Amino acid sequence: QAQLVESGGGLVQAGGSLRLSCAASGRTFSNYAMGWFRQAPGKEREFVAAISRSGGTTYYTDSVKGRFTVARDNAKNTMFLQMNSLKPEDTAVYHCAAGLVGGTGSERYHVWGQGTQVTVSS
Repeated sequence: QAQLVESGGGLVQAGGSLRLSCAASGRTFSNYAMGWFRQAPGKEREFVAAISRSGGTTYYTDSVKGRFTVARDNAKNTMFLQMNSLKPEDTAVYHCAAGLVGGTGSERYHVWGQGTQVTVSS
């Protein structure tokens, strides 16, 4: 089974940018659809973005459309989340996930990373 490790989180001022990475090991990365989810303190985990196995199809939650971009490099077994124009409400632990089906629902993913903290100050 694949293992996922996120990196790239940190503290940034509102309006700034961060680029998250999700490195996969184990089974063939290109067999999996991938997603990003986030969880803020006291809130439920929510969908952020997803990308199909080939990278040809992407999905975003409305609150990040136009600001975040999800991409993947199957040759390097890595997925990325470029986050621009960050807002304080983007503060959360960001998790990457892998699944055979993919999409916007967390139940579609069966492998999860430990998460990376993103904090946006106002």
